[in-house]
Amino acid sequence: MSKNTLEDRIADLEMRLAFQDDVINTLSEQVTKQEMDIRELWEAKRLMHQQLKDVAPSNIRREDEETPPPHY
Repeated sequence: MSKNTLEDRIADLEMRLAFQDDVINTLSEQVTKQEMDIRELWEAKRLMHQQLKDVAPSNIRREDEETPPPHY
């Protein structure tokens, strides 16, 4: 193998490695951002669920509000 070809191959591998490092960093940043977005969405869902429960209470009475069953 000639010296020139080996140097070209090493340079090509170094370039690919640098590109892969950049892609990995970009993907890592995206995953982190998406994780934060998901947490915000879960919190918003939890708050909306609580607000919905507060606005539209269930038609089922709480146990302490129930009248006792009739005695036959």
